[in-house]
Amino acid sequence: MREVGALGARFWRAFGHQDVRGPEDGIPALVIPGFLASDYTTTELRRAMAEAGFRVHPWRHGVNRGAHSGTLDDCKRAVDLCGCDGPMVVVGWSLGGLFARELAREHPDCVRAVITLGSPVWGDRRKFTNVWKLYEWVAGHPVDDPPIADSEDKPPVPTLAIWSSKDGIVGAPSARGTEQTRDQAVEVASTHMGFAVSKHGTRAAVREIVHFLETHKADNGVRPGNSPSA
Repeated sequence: MREVGALGARFWRAFGHQDVRGPEDGIPALVIPGFLASDYTTTELRRAMAEAGFRVHPWRHGVNRGAHSGTLDDCKRAVDLCGCDGPMVVVGWSLGGLFARELAREHPDCVRAVITLGSPVWGDRRKFTNVWKLYEWVAGHPVDDPPIADSEDKPPVPTLAIWSSKDGIVGAPSARGTEQTRDQAVEVASTHMGFAVSKHGTRAAVREIVHFLETHKADNGVRPGNSPSA
């Protein structure tokens, strides 16, 4: 019911420009939307990251309708379209987090760190996700047999899993992962939808992202600022 209640915020917080946000000298970041979501859905999340000083880019590939054979090519193209000189922080919400992990595995030189928000990074997805039947109907393949690489092993870059016990879509054990699947996991009080559309949930998640980057020095010594540019 909390996830249903968040649908209103999903629509009205989607208003706003879909261009690059944040200061030009901010840490470059890419946000990949979740299943049946688009850059419009992640507007509030990208706004929160821009407020924290990131130079944050949209995915630019429309609605995420599930994995397909060209998904990782699309993700690499999204990185290339950002035009950044160095690796980026890649933030993936829900299914987008799984894409981010595989992107980092295939192109580690392009990814500075991976952040997953409510993503099923570990475990049986039929057991730990509530929308697997819808996913299979839309994507056209079994949820546990996608047409792209799908490993539970930790990617070769610093990896943070943000999860919530209030998540009504992905079970906490799956989104939290294990020591073998990520470097760090932290709980944020948010619904699944809230990770992308809630003003409170997005800001709480971004604070954890900033702390993680500082702790792991995944930003090569550059710190996100507090620029109001958004």
